[in-house]
Amino acid sequence: MRQLAIEGAWVHEPKVFPDSRGSFHEWFKEADFAEAAGHPLRLAQANCSVSSRGTLRGIHFADVPPSQAKYVKCVRGAILDVVVDIRVGSPTYKQWEAVRLDDVDHHSVYLAEGLGHAFLALSDDATVVYLCSAGYAPDREHGINPLDPELAIEWPADVTPLLSDKDAAAPTLAEAEAQQLLPSYADCRAFTEELRG
Repeated sequence: MRQLAIEGAWVHEPKVFPDSRGSFHEWFKEADFAEAAGHPLRLAQANCSVSSRGTLRGIHFADVPPSQAKYVKCVRGAILDVVVDIRVGSPTYKQWEAVRLDDVDHHSVYLAEGLGHAFLALSDDATVVYLCSAGYAPDREHGINPLDPELAIEWPADVTPLLSDKDAAAPTLAEAEAQQLLPSYADCRAFTEELRG
């Protein structure tokens, strides 16, 4: 696993073995994950979403603790997966990093508790599966508008974003900070240390 510029985010770039029948790859290995993250991945929920081209989901995050770490893979089509550092006090606060996930290279992204997550479907029927460290809990889930000009995420210009009503109405990062919805970097680090034992 290769660490991204934002602490707590990694990309897994497996070796793919193609042949005349198709291909094979290992999209998750507990030993590799634990070595990178410093703790095993607790699996509480597995999700699958199918999106038409242009569907923009996120930026989503949950209260810390326990928040919800995610291990994300696109099994059909392609997406632009984006990790956003929304942890107040973090050295990379307000920064984001994008990784293309598709059914050719078979990369996966892991984002730790407290980070924001969004993705844009680059193809029709883009199918995304993600392993989650905690179950969905509506009372502690939040969102930030993915088109927030302050974040200035570089979504592809040739794709018209389609947002849910909820995501379109989500606050900007500054509004979320003013409403004290954002996790603190200190709380996230403390939670990670608990996971590492």
